[in-house]
Amino acid sequence: MKFLDLTKVYIRSGGGGGGCVSFRREKFIEYGGPDGGDGGNGGSVYAEAVDGLNTLIDFRYQQHFFAKSGIPGMGSGRTGASGDDIILRVPLGTEILDEDQETVIADLTEVGQRVLLAKGGNGGWGNLHFKSSTNQAPRRANPGQEGVERTLWLRLKLIADVGLLGMPNAGKSTFLAATSNARPKIADYPFTTLYPNLGVVGVDNVEFVVADIPGLIEGASEGRGLGDLFLGHVERCAVLLHLVDGTSGDPAQDYQTIVNEVEAYGGFLAEKPRITVLNKIDTMDAEERAFLKEELETATGHPVMLMSGAAQEGVTEVLRALRTKIDDNRLRIKQESEEQEEEAPWQP
Repeated sequence: MKFLDLTKVYIRSGGGGGGCVSFRREKFIEYGGPDGGDGGNGGSVYAEAVDGLNTLIDFRYQQHFFAKSGIPGMGSGRTGASGDDIILRVPLGTEILDEDQETVIADLTEVGQRVLLAKGGNGGWGNLHFKSSTNQAPRRANPGQEGVERTLWLRLKLIADVGLLGMPNAGKSTFLAATSNARPKIADYPFTTLYPNLGVVGVDNVEFVVADIPGLIEGASEGRGLGDLFLGHVERCAVLLHLVDGTSGDPAQDYQTIVNEVEAYGGFLAEKPRITVLNKIDTMDAEERAFLKEELETATGHPVMLMSGAAQEGVTEVLRALRTKIDDNRLRIKQESEEQEEEAPWQP
């Protein structure tokens, strides 16, 4: 499945059906009177957050969503049928933006959360509605209200508990593969990861979600490399895990490069809790580990942990440190037995 986190959609709600001008004409009925029915309401367009999706790729192949219009009213007081609503099912964390890509209309962060994007037009009144003691044979009816047409942008920001930061080839994908069932692409060249990956990590009988994004380089905020396009996917994280490659030659400079790019991105990302880890220590001896750790702690101003994702060294300690930084309401307790649900959930 391809990953897509930004797409444009065109929506239009249905127009209301027109009211009917009709009079009762029946044998042996002396006073018939008006009996024109009302038109049906047009269908509305909604967006709903559902579980089980982590990409907007479905909206690459279908971008136009037009709800049905209401049926006009008919004689004998018959009301026209209303048009069916359209529901855009989107992943959790989807932001709905106006056409200017700046105005946020809605932010869907909970399963089942639904927002109205375009309301269907009301059906027009038939002449039966206009009957009165002074106007016993009205010959007027209202037309249906027109639908609403909009152009919107859908922007996905993945919801994870931990976000991975680091230079290309810092070992982020290796860490995710070593601690979860996720299988991101791993290779010995930069920018192996081209799109975000999610993995569910378990430690001490609790689980949390880790998001791996493409690596940052100096000038990413100006568009170099893959830029800071994917930093939005770690905005919602509770804690950031900053991996520093111990074999890069200058870990302190690599650390400062990432910090500068995160600060240039703006928002609250730079203020989030952060755990710094010196990675790939399996390639170093004890003396080199101690020297690089001390050098990195001097540059960061806070403690630095040691880890090797490939050799599984220090991984559990890092996971436990992440757990202490995550809010309790984000943690999920592992279920020993699956509970049978009465109603099967919606499946994409």
